Amino acid sequence: MIAGILPKIAGSLGVTPAAVGQLVTVFAFAYALSSPIFTALSGHMKRSTVLIGSMAIFTVANVIASLAPSYGWLMGARILLAFAAGLYVPGANALAGALVPQERRGFAIAIINVGLTVAIALGVPLGTWVAATLSWRMTFVGVAILSVIAVGGLLVGLPKNIGAHLPVASLGERVKVAKQPAILVTLLVTTLWATGAYTMYTYLALFLHQVTGIQGARVGYVLFTWGVAAGVGVLFGGRMADRFGPRHIIIPCLLVGGLSFVSLSLTAHYVPQALALIPVVVAVIAWGVTHWGFYPGQQARLMGIAGLRLAPIALSLNASFMYLGFSLGAAVGSLVIVYGKVANLGWVAAAFEAASLSVMLVISRKE
Repeated sequence: MIAGILPKIAGSLGVTPAAVGQLVTVFAFAYALSSPIFTALSGHMKRSTVLIGSMAIFTVANVIASLAPSYGWLMGARILLAFAAGLYVPGANALAGALVPQERRGFAIAIINVGLTVAIALGVPLGTWVAATLSWRMTFVGVAILSVIAVGGLLVGLPKNIGAHLPVASLGERVKVAKQPAILVTLLVTTLWATGAYTMYTYLALFLHQVTGIQGARVGYVLFTWGVAAGVGVLFGGRMADRFGPRHIIIPCLLVGGLSFVSLSLTAHYVPQALALIPVVVAVIAWGVTHWGFYPGQQARLMGIAGLRLAPIALSLNASFMYLGFSLGAAVGSLVIVYGKVANLGWVAAAFEAASLSVMLVISRKE
């Protein structure tokens, strides 16, 4: 949500856009560090209790964010949000992947993650519109309300003993799994992929304003387009991973995703502002489809490497490394806009995607 309302928060709290971008950096970094720790510490608890409890904490954190009197309070709320999300998301992914046959694993994970893309498709533009017409604080109020509804859905829909058979590893076991070369290198692919994406995504509102001239609610329309494309991508990626194998969806997604970032910077540098919107939207669509098309394939690949018993560990680590990449990407993006040009965000993002693709090509030759 921060990407769409970043300029509003900066103006309201009297800080720079780069400082607001650090709300993404800190959230992602807190998620990356806390997720494996909290998942391990909650291993003795029922899966339904963990999911419901983490969603309830998420609700409270959004209320705090909506009332934050200063940048520091908002930062604290973002950290609490990260703790809650870092506990919820890996648990939901592991549960989905373990409750279905192997041949449907990719699509099951895609179903969980399509929620993220629907949130982007609907929530980000709606949040941008609310911020433009009311205030950025009301966007957090809206998310808090939706979170209350989610808690109700979990209370009604989750059997109390669901996932009771799933093993939950200790923190030491997680570290041991992460040390396995095949898993560690695969996590590097995830980190580089995520870093490239968030180098651009965190500051997409600024990029769109400078390159195309649009701002406010119109930025939300572009983010809506990205979200719809992402929803298509995550479902398509899950299906293709099941049908052809993860490798055959991961490599094309990284390639096309990198080219979409190149296209964005090419447009920023060489296309007049009056003509830039269409090529930017086309690149954003390609980026959305391939970015989330990659994810279920990568999840399924990790589950295949780790095996079903260690799959929850591998998926939790993948989420941590993904959010580590998001954190690095937001930080790298802030450096680009402070010391360079917003138009150069695409070049830097593409470089990280190229690095991710290169690592994937090297390791996939051995398979």
